[in-house]
Amino acid sequence: MTAAPLEVPVALLVFNRPDLTAKVFAQVRAAAPRRLFVIADGPRTEAERATCLAVRAEINVDWPCEVSTLYADTNLGCQARPASGIDWVFSHCEEAIFLEDDCVPSPAFFRYCGTLLERYRADERVMCIGGTSLFPGAPRPDESYYFSRYGTTWGWATWRRAWLHFDVGMSDWPRFKRARGMRDVFESREERWFWTALFDAQYEGRIVAWDYAWFFARLANGGLSTGPYTNLVANLGFRADATNTARMPALFERACVAHDEWTVAHPSHVLPNRDVDAFNLHAVFNPRGMTGVAMSHVRRLIEDVLPRRARS
Repeated sequence: MTAAPLEVPVALLVFNRPDLTAKVFAQVRAAAPRRLFVIADGPRTEAERATCLAVRAEINVDWPCEVSTLYADTNLGCQARPASGIDWVFSHCEEAIFLEDDCVPSPAFFRYCGTLLERYRADERVMCIGGTSLFPGAPRPDESYYFSRYGTTWGWATWRRAWLHFDVGMSDWPRFKRARGMRDVFESREERWFWTALFDAQYEGRIVAWDYAWFFARLANGGLSTGPYTNLVANLGFRADATNTARMPALFERACVAHDEWTVAHPSHVLPNRDVDAFNLHAVFNPRGMTGVAMSHVRRLIEDVLPRRARS
């Protein structure tokens, strides 16, 4: 257990994987936050009830800590449960670190989040602190993290002031699209077509997720995310019982090892790193060649919805 307790509240989102929950909780326990929120979804079937209860039994807090729990009796799903749970967290605190049950942080992750939450607390340009790095490029000189229009939620943190822009139903999306807001956000026609199609599908309920609505909230408000050049969160969720990530693409191997090597070296300017953004578009999603490693439901969207001329 660390000598200095973590002052930033931690929120743990769990479901039905007790073995992974135990690994994540072990790192949370070592960080010893003074405030812990536990958000749990309920079982989809009666047979799943035992594993959901086993997950909750893994949360054994034995250090000085204020613990709050929000446990669902029935299954709310991977859109409503995280969204409502994060809303609940921010009804109690101004900032928080979020970990899902398959995202195992290194000790450096907590230092990184705490440092950046404090530094950018009043900077409206920064809306999300991401702990996962897929970007394989070299860091810029004297910088230990970057800014991006994209950003991951595999171990992340934010403030209430940023989350207030979040709307799981994306009610502002039609107005934003009519106002040609995507032209103000993306220079690339390909990028505009891809994200317009994806946001249409999210708004219409053809995608059931929460994180695309969070991405839209950041884009629509000129918000940036940070990412460390050294990956600080190991995603262990690429396995058969995952909802969207049963198979691990080779590109994500970088996200399976969490390093404890991060040191503070702030960028000189709060501007998106174009190399990082290009990597996210062309390697992670890759709407043109459809060889990227986007989640299966996004790949189906690309194949079925996105006009072919956007990929030509």
